Amino acid sequence: MFKKKILVIDDTELTVSIITEMLTEEGYEVVVARNGLEGLQKVREEKPDLVILDVVMPGMDGFEVCKVLRDDESNNLMPIVMLTAQDNEEDKLMGLELGVDDYIFKPFNHRELVSRVKNTLRRIDRNRWANPLTGLQGNIEIHAEINKRIAREEQFAVLYLDLDNFKAYNDVYGFSSGDRAIKLTADIILSNVQMIGNDGDFIGHIGGDDFVVITIPEKAAEISEGIIQDFDSKMVELYSDEDREKGYITTMNRLGQTMEFPIMTISIAVVTNEARVLYSPVQIAEIAAEVKKKAKMLEGSVYIKDKRKYR
Repeated sequence: MFKKKILVIDDTELTVSIITEMLTEEGYEVVVARNGLEGLQKVREEKPDLVILDVVMPGMDGFEVCKVLRDDESNNLMPIVMLTAQDNEEDKLMGLELGVDDYIFKPFNHRELVSRVKNTLRRIDRNRWANPLTGLQGNIEIHAEINKRIAREEQFAVLYLDLDNFKAYNDVYGFSSGDRAIKLTADIILSNVQMIGNDGDFIGHIGGDDFVVITIPEKAAEISEGIIQDFDSKMVELYSDEDREKGYITTMNRLGQTMEFPIMTISIAVVTNEARVLYSPVQIAEIAAEVKKKAKMLEGSVYIKDKRKYR
């Protein structure tokens, strides 16, 4: 496994030595720069996962270094943690305006330093994998969550959610409206999982109009019903009065034929390990695809639970 690389930009020998020792003990690779210009060079050469940057340095200070880094779009996702004096509020405000992710106030202890570094890296990693439209985790995190529950031998349910007639809506109303529909769907799912589900439940966005919820089997039906109820009442508001009244939209297919598509609905396939062994995300996705196909053959918003018991 690759070590996370931390770049420390600080001109104080003692501070550098303390930080290096603390982070090395925690398994990080530490790279050091003694001033701002050297720090900028090390960022280009070393591509660190996180930068710890002192505010007070001779020549180019920490704020100037931070500004240069943030002006370069390639560094936008690279977290910067600043070192500053405990009582200097102005430093903190200026750093926040420049895009600093967190602060370590001097003097600091081992636990604080390590916690802030770990938490910042964890938050940035989550942001990297999140869908930019919904902010939900994508395929990598979805697979990791399923594998974690399998490894722990937990009972769990996976809900695969897919919008019906979304492409037609996107074609008629445009991409901007399509994005609104996706964002609204994410909000509906999030609201129902928070209200009905458990603290450890997971929500993911596979991409496009496909979503995943991971919960316990006992909550799957109630969450599905809540999502369907909210979806059917709210999604219709994204249509024009004329289309709502008709109950469908009209568009052309690839052959130039006029086609009618009903108001969007949502199909939910529920897969659990209550009666069968689930051993991989790929297997679960294949089962869900079969169940979802049946759900889409039914009229309106529905959820179907896989009840087969073979292994």
